[in-house]
Amino acid sequence: MANVNIVRDKLVNFEVFISGGRKLGMADVTLPSIEYKTATLSGAGIGGEIEMPTPGQTSSMEIEINWRTINDDNAALLAVKAHDLEFRGANENYDAGTGELVIEAVKINVRSLPKKGDLGSPKPADHTDTKSTLEVIYLKETIDGKRQIEIDKLNYIHYVNGVDYLEGVRKALGL
Repeated sequence: MANVNIVRDKLVNFEVFISGGRKLGMADVTLPSIEYKTATLSGAGIGGEIEMPTPGQTSSMEIEINWRTINDDNAALLAVKAHDLEFRGANENYDAGTGELVIEAVKINVRSLPKKGDLGSPKPADHTDTKSTLEVIYLKETIDGKRQIEIDKLNYIHYVNGVDYLEGVRKALGL
């Protein structure tokens, strides 16, 4: 059970790493949106329509990395191959029971493929707003070492908050 005295405050900071733990340059990141594929359920006995999610089936997931300048990191992410990225963050929480600030580790791992590279807009004495857009084929969210979300589109894994929603599908398929 969650501690009711904890007030979730903010992300203190984060770093971005690529395969093998090499730190990437300064960047802003937009993490993927998880949207389930749905089918409309309607008919006798239902008062209208329901968009029913299909367990383990998600729409395309993208990650965007916005760079301050044109650099070798954004060029490297255009290589047509899988890129393993890791986003490590430190959340600050306030424990109202003890009055202390508590730091929790947040980690997002993605395996991604390049989709788009935007070189940005060069302006004197300003950022270029260069951008890398990647397709996410694997996503894992870990908070303080505990797996919260894991979506592996190629290996029939769709784990959310303690439940693997594709376990039965793997079993049915003999995997």
